[in-house]
Amino acid sequence: MTHTAYISHPDCLLHDPGPTHPERPGRLHAIRNALLDEGLLEGLILLDAPPATDAQLERVHSPAHVARIRASAPAPGQQTMLDADTVMSKGSLTAALHAAGAGVAGVRAVMEGEADHVFCAVRPPGHHAERERAMGFCLFNNIAVAAAHALAHYGLARVAIADFDVHHGNGTEDIFREDPRVLYCSSFQHPFYPGTPLAERDHLIHTPLAAGTDGATFRAAIERDWLPALDRFQPELVLVSAGFDGHRDDHLASLHLAEDDFAWVSRALVDVAARHAGGRLVSMLEGGYDFPSLGRSAAAHVRALCELSRR
Repeated sequence: MTHTAYISHPDCLLHDPGPTHPERPGRLHAIRNALLDEGLLEGLILLDAPPATDAQLERVHSPAHVARIRASAPAPGQQTMLDADTVMSKGSLTAALHAAGAGVAGVRAVMEGEADHVFCAVRPPGHHAERERAMGFCLFNNIAVAAAHALAHYGLARVAIADFDVHHGNGTEDIFREDPRVLYCSSFQHPFYPGTPLAERDHLIHTPLAAGTDGATFRAAIERDWLPALDRFQPELVLVSAGFDGHRDDHLASLHLAEDDFAWVSRALVDVAARHAGGRLVSMLEGGYDFPSLGRSAAAHVRALCELSRR
């Protein structure tokens, strides 16, 4: 019997950057269809993502940023360009609030014993959103909202964020750069978007990967950089920024990973959670823009969470 929860919300489909934008509503359909096809969805605890409150958002974003995003919501049929890549439609604000709220709900579920592991299938993604700036398809930093909620509401002292998206999570680093209560481990293609300078802090673990990196090299880098750091840190909660755009079929980037690699890193992180965090792990969708490989990779990730549930 699995004790893995799946958190999403229909309003996450309302964010519509346009038919040629990579971050389209079909991403969530691809994931749900893959979970159905593989017989995984029926065994999950299905939870709706609530909207995040301003108080939850303002733990990691300034009130001015939250107000700007609210004020930028366009009229029906219109778009607001926050930068060259980041678009708001009429439904984007509602979608972004539920995406950030999913992390809060996931933390509650694992901290209060409703689930061991959680996967949040939400959009827009979040790890590029800085304290004061939306960018890189991201409006609010969903994983940062979840981490800050765990620290503030549940009084945790050590939260780890593991980010295997193909892009560096500059927003997550910006928010927690001076907060050693959060260990941030990030693997990413380098040099590549967003190209921000990498801060040197003991609680920031950078794993840059050259274009063309394959699964064996990726796994060796995670074993070298992440796993010792995570064991030293002994997190009370493991959060995952689960980006699947490093897949070899995803042409927005140039890593050569496959479903088995995402399953492997998922199992490694579940093992860390089992050793140090009472099994508690919450994963949130970040990138992944080739629909078939996104569906297969997310299903491999969820299967790993289900198979390694501690109950």
